[in-house]
Amino acid sequence: MQTSTRRHRTRRLPDFVVLERDDEELDAAARDAGVALRVDELRRVAQALGRNPTIVEAHAFAAQWSEHCSYKSSRHHLRRLPTKGPQVVIGPGEDAGIVRLGEHDGEQYAIVVAHESHNHPSQVVPFEGAATGVGGIVRDVLCMGAAVVAVADALRFGSVEDANSHQRYVATSVVDGIAAYGNAIGVPNIAGDAYFDEGFNENCLVNVIALGIVKENEIIHSKAPANSDGWDIVLVGKATDASGFGGAAFASLTLDAADAEANKGAVQVPDPFLKNVIMRATYRVFEYLRERNITAGFKDLGAGGIMGCTAELCAAGGFGAIIDLDDVSTAQANLPPAVIAVGETQERLTWVLPPEATADVVRIYNEEFALPEIARGAGAVVIGAVQKEKRYVLRSGSEIVMDVDIDFLTGDIKDELPFDEPALMQEEHAPASSAISIALRQAQGDKGQSQRNTVPFDLNNCSTEPLYKQYDAVVRGATVLPRNNDAGVMIVPGTPLAFAVAVGGKPEKSAGLAFQSAYNAVAEAVCKVVAVGAEPLALTDCLNFGNPRKEDHYKEFVAAIDALKEAAESFNLPFVSGNVSFYNESAQGNPIPASAIVACVGGLSDVSKVVSPAFKQAGSTLYAATVDAIPALREAASSGTLRSCAVLLHSDLTTAVIKLSEGAKRAGLQLGARIEGDVQDNAAFLIEANADFNGPAVRAIGRTIDCASLVISDREYALEPLLHQWTIPLREVYG
Repeated sequence: MQTSTRRHRTRRLPDFVVLERDDEELDAAARDAGVALRVDELRRVAQALGRNPTIVEAHAFAAQWSEHCSYKSSRHHLRRLPTKGPQVVIGPGEDAGIVRLGEHDGEQYAIVVAHESHNHPSQVVPFEGAATGVGGIVRDVLCMGAAVVAVADALRFGSVEDANSHQRYVATSVVDGIAAYGNAIGVPNIAGDAYFDEGFNENCLVNVIALGIVKENEIIHSKAPANSDGWDIVLVGKATDASGFGGAAFASLTLDAADAEANKGAVQVPDPFLKNVIMRATYRVFEYLRERNITAGFKDLGAGGIMGCTAELCAAGGFGAIIDLDDVSTAQANLPPAVIAVGETQERLTWVLPPEATADVVRIYNEEFALPEIARGAGAVVIGAVQKEKRYVLRSGSEIVMDVDIDFLTGDIKDELPFDEPALMQEEHAPASSAISIALRQAQGDKGQSQRNTVPFDLNNCSTEPLYKQYDAVVRGATVLPRNNDAGVMIVPGTPLAFAVAVGGKPEKSAGLAFQSAYNAVAEAVCKVVAVGAEPLALTDCLNFGNPRKEDHYKEFVAAIDALKEAAESFNLPFVSGNVSFYNESAQGNPIPASAIVACVGGLSDVSKVVSPAFKQAGSTLYAATVDAIPALREAASSGTLRSCAVLLHSDLTTAVIKLSEGAKRAGLQLGARIEGDVQDNAAFLIEANADFNGPAVRAIGRTIDCASLVISDREYALEPLLHQWTIPLREVYG
């Protein structure tokens, strides 16, 4: 492999002609070639190069400058979010964020977390789109040197009442895809939520979170290390094919049902069984490098494929790169150089390794774990080298098909888009909750309904067990609280340490409430983590919005950023990872409801302090409390006086009692609740504790009783039939 930094003559054919075309001709030519760049962007590229770009360069810039990769319409707003704190080991900027969890036996343990969307692919090819979303986010965590231990998801679907509708097909196939991938790689799905609304009929949302555990002194960075000039660039994984070509650009465009068949080619094809072996081989490589104290760079191949990954790896370290596309293992002959360079084939990773370690690492993948025998063309191979000169060079045969300044390729680009000031959208944003469901209040007023199933649960207020039962939540044997609770909890094996994760972010039904919705997303995720006894440590976000080039859509995004900043600062929490997904609208211009989805990661220094969501004993005092009671809740959890807790945000008292009673039933207890006082309109928690519990915004409202009933104003409702009714809505969708 030649590693000289000598400048080569750039291949002149085929060029993508920019300079000789007028704007109309250039726009048409870009569309015909599948180059997703605007006319002004193409002219900027040609001006910087001083020539027409090659077709490979045109596709490379289309990927790197896509909204999906560059955050060109959002990065300057995202910089307003808080990202620092004593618990932050690595904030936004690498493949995943890392948060300090705690110390055990002299070792500092940290949680690695990444949060992504795979919305467009999941709408077009639901099973594969959702599965590859899980695959990509798992790789992001793996590449930080972590053991991947859990995944979670937040799903938003359209109207699914019609069993023969495309919306029902999307909703069921997405869950099938997530389950098939996560179960096959042996990573439990421990948290998440789902929401159904006709606003998602043409654009579902599939937001996925992955979590890992790493010792702080064993973190690997997603950049070429210092002094790595001349080091090898090693591609690992599946043979490169044509699937996923143009995926980054596809994720940055408006979906059009008329293009459905063509769009399918931009969706990658998952192979979780190969990924399972790649993960285990990579853990062995981690051991090899740590035993020898070898520093390396490591990054997932996602958007932009080989080009995007290797360019970002080397640019982040202050270097350039030279890649030989002929050395890439391909699944079929005669793939065009642009496809090899930019295609987003799944199950691939890239190492930057010192030459003395390369042979051993390649041997681990190819011989010890026999990747070539598991999938045709799979394996580890050297495809290039890091170079001191900050040029990004691609060779194909004897030709140079790309030769550009690496910082120009990967650097910040910015779209300053107009928007109305969102101040008017900042309405009262205290977390909202309903004290007692309207349905139950109606039932109280109907004297003939006292012993009947009177609460009309629906798809957004019911048990999600029919959906998540397809997921393996306990496969690693480290799950403390599985997904059927407000938050999932996992222990760090061999230690008393544990972490919790929860998601929030159900959209407000009314237009113009993006601020309220985003603020409540933070509050909901934080409250869910607090409810299981964990200390909130950090936040991640996935911001799902319509077309940023439409002022009314973009205004909602800016308002959501304002809300996330304000909410995070109010809880004194940083954002450490996240994603923005724009263009969630149909070709007819119908955007999704503004959807800021937030995950909160929390920690427990002693897993025995976890608070399970189940009534514990009859005679406990029941309290309602607002978010102002979080410090008191944390103290009660640490002291053991907090017996159980359920979150009331986006829920109601009836549902909270049902959840806690069901938890007791699983433990062999028949317990219910007698409600004797009023619940605050903005209550965030239903709490079971002893009579000494107190704090700001805490109100005693009743007590637990030794039968599975809910008693309000001397009217008794049997919980068993209510529990049965609570399980029905999603059972009709997911069986």
